[in-house]
Amino acid sequence: MRTQVTENGITIPRGMLEGVVEVEIRQQGKNIVVIPVNDDDPIFRIGKEPVKGGVPDASVNLDEYLYSGK
Repeated sequence: MRTQVTENGITIPRGMLEGVVEVEIRQQGKNIVVIPVNDDDPIFRIGKEPVKGGVPDASVNLDEYLYSGK
């Protein structure tokens, strides 16, 4: 597909973005890459359903518990 570049940029047909709410636009060398942003990124789910493990200071000393083998 070809499209004309205007003073406002370009238009991407909605049909190419079916189900997409947000995109990230990157320039990689001479290429422009449009990447759909997934709202279900696991990093955003961290802490939503915490597990009780009997360690009251896990959020403060997380590295200690991860790397020391406690």
